[in-house]
Amino acid sequence: MENTKNRELRMIRIFKAPIKLMWEVWTDPKHITNWWGPNGFTSTIHEMDFREGGEWKLTMHGPDGTNYPNRSVFKEIVPFKKIVFEHFNPHFITTVVFESKGEETEVNWSLLFDTEEMKDIVVKAHKADEGQKQNFDRLEKYIFGF
Repeated sequence: MENTKNRELRMIRIFKAPIKLMWEVWTDPKHITNWWGPNGFTSTIHEMDFREGGEWKLTMHGPDGTNYPNRSVFKEIVPFKKIVFEHFNPHFITTVVFESKGEETEVNWSLLFDTEEMKDIVVKAHKADEGQKQNFDRLEKYIFGF
């Protein structure tokens, strides 16, 4: 098996929420708009066809007013276990794995880039590593509202 560590951003966190709730906040657009993106960003979801082969189109709005259009295609969906989607421009594969730990849920979220250079560019230009952490922080704050 190919070693992909140098092309991957991965973050794992345990949330104090049951898997059913975690799945819902990852798969329902009305929830995602409340936590998706780094600090200071908002999101507009134009389409989220949550099925294998379905498209997810959203625009992330930066705190400075810059819009960042995003397009992804869902590649694999295993209810309450895994979501895989292919993101375009920049190209990477996102895999989110959910593991129930009783009343808690472990979320393992990885972004796999085509090359190490592309990962480094995205991290440097967009601070994707810090953004992913902030995304998890925003998700954690959001689920505490339930």
